[in-house]
Parts: sequence; C-alpha cells; structure tokens
Amino acid sequence: MSRPALNQDFNRFDQVRKTHTYRLAEDEADAFDDDYRIATLDIAPFLHGDAADKAAFAQAFASALEEIGFAVLVGHGVDPSLYGDMEEQVLDLFTATPLEDKMRFRAARHGSVAQGYFPIEETSEIHPDLVEGWVWCRRAFDMPQQRETPFRPEDCWPEPRHERGFRRLALAHEALFKPIAQAMLQGLGCDPHLLDAKLTQTNFGLRANYYPPLSEEQDRSGAGRLLGHEDVDLFTLLPASRVEGLQVWNHRSRAWVRLDAPAGALIINTGDYMQRITNDRLPSTTHRVGKPRDGSQRNRARVSFPVAVYLWENELLEVLPGLGAPKYEPVKAIAFHTRSTSKFYGEDYAVDDV
Repeated sequence: MSRPALNQDFNRFDQVRKTHTYRLAEDEADAFDDDYRIATLDIAPFLHGDAADKAAFAQAFASALEEIGFAVLVGHGVDPSLYGDMEEQVLDLFTATPLEDKMRFRAARHGSVAQGYFPIEETSEIHPDLVEGWVWCRRAFDMPQQRETPFRPEDCWPEPRHERGFRRLALAHEALFKPIAQAMLQGLGCDPHLLDAKLTQTNFGLRANYYPPLSEEQDRSGAGRLLGHEDVDLFTLLPASRVEGLQVWNHRSRAWVRLDAPAGALIINTGDYMQRITNDRLPSTTHRVGKPRDGSQRNRARVSFPVAVYLWENELLEVLPGLGAPKYEPVKAIAFHTRSTSKFYGEDYAVDDV
C-alpha cells in the first residue's frame, strides 16, 4: 500500500518558508485542536472610526494573522443577503449547466492565474479532490480596468446573467481590498498605504466551488473535499459557508482547527505573496475542506465563493520597508505565482521572470 501524499513531496515549488509536513488528504490519524478559537474581530471601527479605533483594530488583526494566518471579520458592511444570493447562483451554475457547456471554458493560464472551469477531481494534478471549481479573474467582469480588447461575457461565462450576478460579489469585496491591507500593514508597524497604488483596480480571482453530496464510494475513497494547500495570493476573502468543512493547520499545536464562522462573516487568510513581502511575519497557512462530522451533512451539497487578491503580473514582490533584513529577493508576480502553482498544474506551467 503506497503512503499518503505529503506536502513536502512538492516543496521544490515553494518560494516562501514552509517547514511543516502534512498529508494532502484528510486521514483518520489526523489530530484536531478542538480548544483553539480563531479570532473573530469587528472591522467596523477601522472602517468608520477615529485614529485610536483604527490602531486598536489593526493591532488585534495583525496579531491574529501572525499567530495563525486566519481571522474572522464581522462588521465589514457587505449585505449578508448577497451571500445568500451567491450561494443560490453557485448551485444554479454548476447543477444547471451541462458538462459539455462547462468544458467549453476548461481552465487555462491567463497571465499568472489558471482561469476557467475545473472538473471534479481535477483541481490539481497531485491529488484528487471532490470539488468542481470555476475561477474568474478581473478580465472576466464588466468593471473598471485597462482592457486590450472589448469585454465579451461569452468568452468567460455560459450565460451573461452569470457575469452580472457574480460581479455584485466582486465589486462588494473589491471595496474591502485596501482597508484590509491597510489594517494588516498598520498592525505590523508599516505605512498602511504602501500597497494602495498596487491594489487600485488590481487583479483578483473569484472562485466558485461546488462540493456535490458525497456518495458512499467517494466517502470511502480517501479523497478529501479539497486537499490541504496554501493560497498563492496576498490574502483571501471567504464568506462563511453553511456546511461544515473548513479546517486550518495550527503550527503551534501541530493539529487541525475546525473553523466555524458565524453567518455573514468574512474569513480572511494571508497567502504566499503576503508571507514573502512581510518577511514571514504574516504566514501563508495550510487549510483544507474536510468531510462534515455530521453524517447528514455529507448528503448535502456545499458551496463556497472565495475571492483571492492578487497583484498584476509585472508587479514586483519585495519585502516591505521596516520589516528587517529581507529574507527573500525581489521577484515579479508572474514568475512567483506560476512557479508556486506548478505543483498543481505541472512543471511547464511556470513562466520566467521577464
């Protein structure tokens, strides 16, 4: 019997420090830290308060992220009914679109990011997972940006109504990109506006995930719903899901933490870009989607719709001033991103720094 796949089997692709070892798929031998609670913070004082309010939130936010790379935000101002609408739209997109129509948008690299449709068990080449995915970056939306060609929804969407619906989420979350980054940087003692220009109409990836109900065969197969991984981005905004599953690696206890966020909350986690530019201060933390403990939930579909915040391909990733002697050399985002994600898509996915 072959041993389970481990993250360190693919560490040659990593471009930030990741020394821990974990199985890519969940396993009966995995340990869970049921006592740890990921911080839930109210961002409203940072968005609307005075200097003291902003400083207090920024310190608490950065401290939570330094500890585990995750925090849960309430008071962010996004109407929770939007998340309910998005859940219905994700279900409709995946269940009502015939497979042959989905495959017309099979994922391919555009710039740094693999964009388009990922069939079930094909999110990654390194391990099967029980999720269908669909990724749209800024180019897929009719929203402010520099375009080389006119916007054509038919290039990215089975039906134009899908673009209109998902655009609402993209715009709502884009309004939070700068405040969230500013709070992170202020909490680290940096100029909070260091990334403002780069985050102006920056690239992002809105990913819709559809986890179909688990069959008995899938439940026994050893495949996880979404394998353990770290995000290759600055940070990710993830609305809380109604169905259990998100698990976060606690590097201190060397065990998994089940993250149960309140309805309407935003889960924030920092990614590889942010770990690199903060000189390892804000870690890119391992997470995965496991099977619900409640067997009845295994018969329900689960959906999620995270937004990953990127920088444009030619932007330079370099350690920010004030964070000590740099551990990492400057690198263009396209070289960093495609090399890191080659672990998922194959060696030929990487693009040289040009």
